[in-house]
Amino acid sequence: MTATVNHRTGLEARLIRRPQGLPAAGDIEITEVPVPDPAPGQVLVRNLFLSLDPGMLLLMSGEPGLPMPRYEIGEPMYGDAVGEIVASAEPALAPGDLVVHRLGWREYAVAGAEAFRKVDRAAYPTPSLHLGFGLVAYVGLVEAARLRPGDTVFVSSAAGATGSLAGQIARLKGAARVIGSAGSPEKVARLTGRLGFDAAFDHHDDPVVDRLREAAPDGIDVYFDNVGGEQLRAAIEVMNDHGRIAVCGALHRQSTGRPDTGPGDLLTVIGKRLTIRGFTVRDHLDRAAEFGEQFRGWLRDGSIVHEETVVDGLPNAPQALLGLVRGRYTGKTVVRLKG
Repeated sequence: MTATVNHRTGLEARLIRRPQGLPAAGDIEITEVPVPDPAPGQVLVRNLFLSLDPGMLLLMSGEPGLPMPRYEIGEPMYGDAVGEIVASAEPALAPGDLVVHRLGWREYAVAGAEAFRKVDRAAYPTPSLHLGFGLVAYVGLVEAARLRPGDTVFVSSAAGATGSLAGQIARLKGAARVIGSAGSPEKVARLTGRLGFDAAFDHHDDPVVDRLREAAPDGIDVYFDNVGGEQLRAAIEVMNDHGRIAVCGALHRQSTGRPDTGPGDLLTVIGKRLTIRGFTVRDHLDRAAEFGEQFRGWLRDGSIVHEETVVDGLPNAPQALLGLVRGRYTGKTVVRLKG
């Protein structure tokens, strides 16, 4: 990087040690660092919002088989962010442009222009909506689960950033019945009220398989899995023949810090001829323009509700991440940065 001559400083988060289970005080360090001017071909971005994602806990753990590079000890953490260019040594990007990128967990980001994607400032009422998980929900339903009109759809962690949109998108795409699980009676009421789910239940009301059968007496055709664990096993038990499961997240494992026992006896999967498909949105970015056009239309006409929880300040981000995986928030959780 070039030498710093502008005397600007900003906060950034670094992983100091790998958590044993869930992160504890001292695992993440928030420190103030000098911010260099951009070298030729680089831009300097002041981050406005950082996206929080339960998958960040797995990146901290550093275990093998992760879909993205792990966080390295002593290095700045990364994550999706949206920000404004404040200085540029690259003609294609100018000060004032709004960009999305992966250099979150810091108030300022400096990198080559290829690391940033310019977005339309007027597309949404707040820049944070560029960090929403709607595209994840969309490709999970359309690509991984092959959603069909008339399907009965079950979404776990349905009050969260991805699940809340997956249920609504399933309805807009022709699902006959949409069922959600959540972690409190208040969230259950929100699903069947504000978000328009046909039925919902509290996953703490064991056994989950009985709650799911009550909500879906004719079985389910699609399961959008954000959790794993008991809810995945229950979905397999209640699923109709030729059902499809889109595996999006592993919140059970992320929230407990313990290994998941998996889907259980696979004989049922064989007998019902089920499809279980993991996916990552980065394999389906070709769907982004298609989804964006539909999503903006749904927002304009009120067909879809986008809920958001905003936490202020990078120093509060580690605790907010724990709150997220423990179900403290509804909708998408973002951190508003103050650089």
